[in-house]
Amino acid sequence: MQNSQSIPHLSGIDSTRAFLSEGYSFISRRCDQLGSDAFRTRLMLRPVTFLRGRDAVRSFYEPGRMTRRGAMPPTVVPLLQGKGSVQSLDDEAHHIRKQMFLDLMDRDRLRAARRIFAEEWQAAARSWQGCEIDFSDAVDGIMTRTALRWCGIDPSQHDVASRARELSTMFAAAGTLGPAYLQARWLRARCERWARSLISQTREADGPAGSTLAKLAFHTDLDGSRMSEDVAVKELLNILRPIVAVGRYFVFAAHALHSHRAAIPAVAEDDEPTCRAIAEEVRRLYPFFPAIGGRVREAFDWHGARFEPGDWLVLDLYGTNHDPDIWEDAERFRAERHLGRDIQPEGLVPQGGGDYLQNHRCPGEWLTMELLTEAVMQLRKLDWTVPEQDLTLSDNQFPPLPGGGLRIAVQPENPGARC
Repeated sequence: MQNSQSIPHLSGIDSTRAFLSEGYSFISRRCDQLGSDAFRTRLMLRPVTFLRGRDAVRSFYEPGRMTRRGAMPPTVVPLLQGKGSVQSLDDEAHHIRKQMFLDLMDRDRLRAARRIFAEEWQAAARSWQGCEIDFSDAVDGIMTRTALRWCGIDPSQHDVASRARELSTMFAAAGTLGPAYLQARWLRARCERWARSLISQTREADGPAGSTLAKLAFHTDLDGSRMSEDVAVKELLNILRPIVAVGRYFVFAAHALHSHRAAIPAVAEDDEPTCRAIAEEVRRLYPFFPAIGGRVREAFDWHGARFEPGDWLVLDLYGTNHDPDIWEDAERFRAERHLGRDIQPEGLVPQGGGDYLQNHRCPGEWLTMELLTEAVMQLRKLDWTVPEQDLTLSDNQFPPLPGGGLRIAVQPENPGARC
């Protein structure tokens, strides 16, 4: 963006309807029309500045500059965050809680998650032989079992189908209103009751030692006291729900392997660098988080504009991942762009940017990449086709499913085998 004394304002009173209607493309479309990487408008009648691009990412994630409190729509917070959870904290309280999550992402735990997922995938895939399945629905079950096992929760002792529905609805309905949203709130409350019983039982039994569940149950915060049961419940869901949500990337990976097969490098199906590059390009190109909001804590200047404490900023994650100033042929699927190249971190922000400890960047990004890489590898080993169907991804569903779901036909390993 060219230096200027002011950031342009959109015409009109409020942009809420346009944002919900246009979805992922809303911010970048306006930036392109205005010839600017930022613009001011109102969202839900509140003044807001939208930003996109590499320089905006650097400024937005300057340590200590922004807070998440009061920065997300009030309908989203109860489904995706929760009062007292790590996203609502700042400064040292945030660092201590965030460190707990980062400790869960050590190399051994990441390897364990990938191994668990591969086991769950292979167990499920045996039932797919000779069948046409709803891949998106199947993935929800696989990821719920994976999430439970990784947290130290035995799936055989719990209603996996109910947990899968609750956890997947939380993120799938976060951008909705009306009956769908109310149902999601009810399902979240039901899941919280289940999670509360787990935290309570774990504390009473003083175990299972070393598990993710135990680390949450016995974590102590800045003041040296144990997290309240209510907050521990929210943080447990803040682990389980995102792991299940990663399954939406698996649907996108299948979509990419089918729709962009001519652009997939011709190497062995289990070639780790290539599968990781495909996974990274899926995260860059496909729509997941549209944007992230923040409230200014410390006044700062950016491109001639002044931002004061309390100002509401929204960073365009999807638009930055598609920014032609950062990415050559930005709208094309090109996995090779991630092979052996120095990708600037401010340009690849599918799950946010900044420093993992100092900022609110998603601590599960490493886990996402491990699981998605394994999913790409498993999909490339599976013999499957895509029946005729609508593969369009809606711009105003957050995140979208092609035609409401992706159906795939899995070829039988043994001739004559059927569902």
